[in-house]
Amino acid sequence: MMNNYNLTILTDLYELTMIQGYYFYKRNLEVVFDMFFRKNPFNGGYSVFAGLEPLIKTVLNLRFTEDEINYLKKLNLFKSDFLKFIKNFKFSGDIYSVEEGEIIFPNEPIIKIKANMIEAQLIESILLNIINFQILIATKSARITESAKGKTILEFGLRRAQGIDGALSATRASFIGGADATSNVLAAKIFNIPPKGTMAHSWVMAFKNETEAFEKYTKLYPYNTILLVDTYNTLEKGIPAAIKSLKKLKRKGIKNFGIRLDSGDLEYLSKQARKMLDSAGLKEAKIVVSNELDEYIIEELINKNSPIDFFGVGTNLVTAKGEPSLTGVYKLVAMKKNNKYVPIIKVSNTIEKISNPGVKNILRLYDENYMIGDLIFLEEETNIIEKKIKNNLPLFFYHPEYEYKYLKISNYKTHKILLKNIVKNGKLNYVFPSLKEIQQKTKNNLKKLHPSYKRLLNPHIYKVSITKKLMDLKKTLIKKYM
Repeated sequence: MMNNYNLTILTDLYELTMIQGYYFYKRNLEVVFDMFFRKNPFNGGYSVFAGLEPLIKTVLNLRFTEDEINYLKKLNLFKSDFLKFIKNFKFSGDIYSVEEGEIIFPNEPIIKIKANMIEAQLIESILLNIINFQILIATKSARITESAKGKTILEFGLRRAQGIDGALSATRASFIGGADATSNVLAAKIFNIPPKGTMAHSWVMAFKNETEAFEKYTKLYPYNTILLVDTYNTLEKGIPAAIKSLKKLKRKGIKNFGIRLDSGDLEYLSKQARKMLDSAGLKEAKIVVSNELDEYIIEELINKNSPIDFFGVGTNLVTAKGEPSLTGVYKLVAMKKNNKYVPIIKVSNTIEKISNPGVKNILRLYDENYMIGDLIFLEEETNIIEKKIKNNLPLFFYHPEYEYKYLKISNYKTHKILLKNIVKNGKLNYVFPSLKEIQQKTKNNLKKLHPSYKRLLNPHIYKVSITKKLMDLKKTLIKKYM
């Protein structure tokens, strides 16, 4: 989105020094990398996948121009032969990914890269940068949207977002997670998202009093009037002045109007405002609230039956309050030797950091209503898995860390293979849906996630398991390297 820059060198320096080493030591082998994350953000029970389209468009357009080549030459780190080599860089590998709007969980390979080592290594930093942030914001947005129980969510985060690209990317991800509109006009234009807004306190303060300020505003925007009523005294001045203006609109047959509360006790004020508006014959008037909202405050307001129609959520949405970053990582899991992928593992004294080796995919099982669990399986097991599902045979889910823990699942009704081929041999092999379609996919997928996983406090842990074959492979490689 930073259109003035070539994103090819938006990477960590060690990616470039490593790929130069691969080039000179002839280690540019065919490999497989997985991107996964280690824990759900916000102490939650799920995450929402986002960022695929901007990632793919970025990767397929990476090129080293003369400007980048000259800059790298000045660093005195890169040899001329290598710089000549990367002049022809173009991603030519395969990319597999879950689709945007999919519900995802820790330790699953949500993106799989099959490419030569140089291509796969170069894209690591940009991939993690794009995907980590958009998953984080889409997940925050989904939590907020779920808490609102069907009420409208407006994303108001532009002025507090982390820079220009942070604002644009956050708006996109917020919409995927469920936000209905944005105050960010440029993002609305780029992503075809509805722009929405009200007024600032400065508008009210620019006129003699609230009555004049509201009268002037309703004359300019009679069909889109939301009046900010808390500049001075909300109940004694702001709302009464708003009622006068809104009554005039109603007499003209206009009914699309309301008020906004941006401070104070939102439960108390919204209930008092509702009484005052209804008593004045303005039952159609909507109540919009803002002011440092998050999913916990919204849930509390909803549980208290606060008569609020729209929630304007800014800072705490686009800055992902409670979780500054997603724990996404990118690990080498297989390397091609003698025309066959050989599994590779990253081991650690911390058991949670031991990676799942090999070329994998994810099977998701469903009962009549909800998702049951996810099974990570080796690509070589695909035919066996498909045969078992076709014959409705039970599947065994093994705990990824403790081999003595496993489940036999036979009560499934439907299934889904999560990783789809997006790029084949460097060419796009996928039709990107519209953001509205992705948002609807998120909503549909969240309906299939049991409410116990969506609790804000102490959510149930969703089962992500591995096959017996993968467990045995993992165990063998751990013994080999430990």
